[in-house]
Amino acid sequence: MNISILYHSESGNTESVAEIIEKGCLKVKEVKTKVMSIEEVDIEFVNSSQAIILGSPTYTGDISWQMKSFLDRNKKINYKDKLGAVFATENFIGGGADSALLTLISHLLVKGMIVYSAGASEGKPYTHFGAVCIQAGNKNQKERAEIFGERISKKTVELFS
Repeated sequence: MNISILYHSESGNTESVAEIIEKGCLKVKEVKTKVMSIEEVDIEFVNSSQAIILGSPTYTGDISWQMKSFLDRNKKINYKDKLGAVFATENFIGGGADSALLTLISHLLVKGMIVYSAGASEGKPYTHFGAVCIQAGNKNQKERAEIFGERISKKTVELFS
């Protein structure tokens, strides 16, 4: 099973969280991952993936314009019928990450993906829309991001084995 983690990051915070999510994904032995900036995407790996996790920093309560442009313009990626999940970083509590997550989710739905977060179904920690970290995340947020990655991997294996 392949899982692609695609992110945009200017400060390095979103990239750090992507790597933490990857660590959680790799706890499931059947899974291979690749973490990629949207500026350097391995299209072949992404298209061979059963799941795609997207991450963006939050600017003015939404995803970065770079991520929006990537999602709008990149026609080489086949999203259809893959599992999709999302994460975001923000500079402070209430910085708009939930809105950014919903924007990412809407893109995944429009592209024909199966959207998953584990929500409250797996118990604590809850990830209603996806993982959120303030900047690069405190200890609890990093732990939540890692658990989020593991849950996405488990669901990918469950759905696509």
